[in-house]
Amino acid sequence: MARKKATRAVKLLGTEIPAGKQRELAAGDLTATFDSGAIRHVRYRGIEILRGISFLVRDKSWGTYSPTIKELKIQQRPDGFAIKYNATCRDGDQEIAYEASIAADASGWLIFFATATPVTDFVTNRTGFVVLHPLEGVAGKPVQVVHADGSREKGAFPKLISPGQPIFDIRSLKHTVVPGVSATVSMEGDKFEMEDHRNWTDASYKTYIRPLRNPWPYTLKKGKPFTQSVALRIEGKPKQRLARHAGNVVEITVGAPQNRIPALGSGVPMKEAKAALLKSDLIAAAGLAHLVCQIDGREKGLAEAAASFRELKDRTGIPISLEIILPARDTATKEADEIAAAVRDGGLQPDAVVITQAYDLKSFQPGTPHPGPNYAELASAARSAFPGIRIGGGMLSYFTELNRKRPPQGLFDFITHTACPLVHSADDVSVIETLESLPWIFASTRAIIGKTPYHMGPTGIACRDNPYGATSAPNPNNDRVCLADMDPRQRGLFGAAWNLGFIAEAARAGLDAIALGAVTGPQGAIYVKGSQWQPWFDDNSAPVYPVYHILAGLAPASGARRYETISPKPSAIAALAYESQSGPVTWLANLTAATQQVKVKGMKGNVLMHVLDDQSFESSAQDPKFLAKDGARLKRLSTLELGPYAVARIATS
Repeated sequence: MARKKATRAVKLLGTEIPAGKQRELAAGDLTATFDSGAIRHVRYRGIEILRGISFLVRDKSWGTYSPTIKELKIQQRPDGFAIKYNATCRDGDQEIAYEASIAADASGWLIFFATATPVTDFVTNRTGFVVLHPLEGVAGKPVQVVHADGSREKGAFPKLISPGQPIFDIRSLKHTVVPGVSATVSMEGDKFEMEDHRNWTDASYKTYIRPLRNPWPYTLKKGKPFTQSVALRIEGKPKQRLARHAGNVVEITVGAPQNRIPALGSGVPMKEAKAALLKSDLIAAAGLAHLVCQIDGREKGLAEAAASFRELKDRTGIPISLEIILPARDTATKEADEIAAAVRDGGLQPDAVVITQAYDLKSFQPGTPHPGPNYAELASAARSAFPGIRIGGGMLSYFTELNRKRPPQGLFDFITHTACPLVHSADDVSVIETLESLPWIFASTRAIIGKTPYHMGPTGIACRDNPYGATSAPNPNNDRVCLADMDPRQRGLFGAAWNLGFIAEAARAGLDAIALGAVTGPQGAIYVKGSQWQPWFDDNSAPVYPVYHILAGLAPASGARRYETISPKPSAIAALAYESQSGPVTWLANLTAATQQVKVKGMKGNVLMHVLDDQSFESSAQDPKFLAKDGARLKRLSTLELGPYAVARIATS
């Protein structure tokens, strides 16, 4: 039987569901992108002022509705633009409708109005405007605040990530775009406050309506309309000529030796233990530096899971770091001892243990007491139950929770946390943009933990666990869904590009170890037929996803000397370079949906190049040894053309 061909959409994104249509608009020196009802990337002469303005509707578990937009009208005039539309957000229980209008003109004004009317009583954690300030040129810089009562304050956007809200009761925010030019954002409709969005891997500062100190969820009454607005005002003239990037070729410069590549591993969720065993040959072939396995004390079958992990370790020879979740129903010592006994019954001798407790899997607001055993009790219990083994602490949830419950230095042998790029937005651009937040997360964590070794993960695109709701969000249609435990892009080139970008940032920050996603399952690198449809893969039983080649290609570089890589457009091209036994190796990833022209400076002589793109997608998915096969041999490295989300490995030959 002939193999079915993968569509371009499946190759790139793992799903046939198209991304939302975008339109570029201009008003004098202002430009903006209209995207699914929101305004994104507001720029002044090419400099980003705001990452976005959107009217968002969230449910009682912080899930974000995707609005159904009707009667959309967009006018681009010589002196500005105007947009009007009607939108509806609904599920099986409730519905809300709103009318929106956006206008901008060449004088430097942009205004976004929305009037919403609940069609039913509507239970929500937040419904209203959200304003995002970008990080570049803003992080750590001054901001002038006008509060809701009219008082004024001089403040600053936090440099290191703030665990709580840095600014409250906001009516307007004013910051300097470039010397001589300022941007003021004014908000009406309720009190606004700011949170440091980087906590959740979002590359922005978020100013949102309705303070979190107010009770939530709350109910919007049927038939009772309300109006909100956001206005942006640009004032002044630049004091000097603004620099612009010349040319369409992105030049990546490979420079001097720096630090080491982190030890690269992957996760094995408890429910994937048996599936991982069936794919132990592919896991062994990837040559990972470690596996992060999990024993959840709230579940049954602990000894059986430990036995599977032991067998996986025996078959692959890969060290195992064991995450242990205490149920927090009894003392930490008693629960740790009981889990340790089950682990011994399974014959597993872990190489390291990370200990946490059930309450720490959920989110707590800053200053709120955390129930359950504290860090000192957890460390003591783990060292007693697992003598002579390295003990890690921190959070199995996101940096947010680590930032709000900071471990004392010197208590653990290493500190860990995870991340998720789907907490607040799930569109393609927002997920890629989360890579911009990583340097700040890494720097902020290092400030908390000092010189303690820093591990991170398992982290992938999909939501490993939802700290903000009862469960992760369902995704039955292979769509882009916030806080979903399955994301189709994991199976596409997008997943490979995002993961390479993640590794590159972790390496640049000097992390000691990272774990990506999982070996199998919805967040996996290895195909296993599951309960949910996987386009093309289920028809062809291709053994691996493109991200497998990122793991298998980079795992042998764990601990290798990293070279500096300099890019004028790091948001477009991710780069990672290091020294291998045969010479320098450079990896590149196109982080955009457009073809990019790339030139690498600093690599000389003959090179061997492998490319993961829409042309090689099927062959690479069918062949786990794709990178071991002969690639393109080049006597001279000239300008490369990388298609959407393509990844290239360039090795000295």
